[in-house]
Amino acid sequence: MESRGMKKWRPFATMPEQYLGLQEVVNKQLEVPQPLLTEEQMEQMNFTLIEALHTNKQVYLTYYKKGQCITEKGLIQFVDSLGNLFIFIDEVFELKNKMRLSELIDVRFS
Repeated sequence: MESRGMKKWRPFATMPEQYLGLQEVVNKQLEVPQPLLTEEQMEQMNFTLIEALHTNKQVYLTYYKKGQCITEKGLIQFVDSLGNLFIFIDEVFELKNKMRLSELIDVRFS
């Protein structure tokens, strides 16, 4: 008699649409609202960005994207306060990232 391997029960493998729907619900529950910053906090972040740009020091950037607060380490390459944007190069992939200043939550020197 041949021995057959037991199949593992995978409840969502047969219904990928339902699994994706459940994953979406879980992700929605993990979302947080974008923190509101005071004028003083925004001004301080702007000074830190400009200092990081001129000294070429690495910073930890925390920004808001799709319901999450994300922190990355990188170098500031460009700051345009009036145009509400800045460019940083992330440490991991060394990619240029263009971002709005309004998405920024915190900037600290590493």
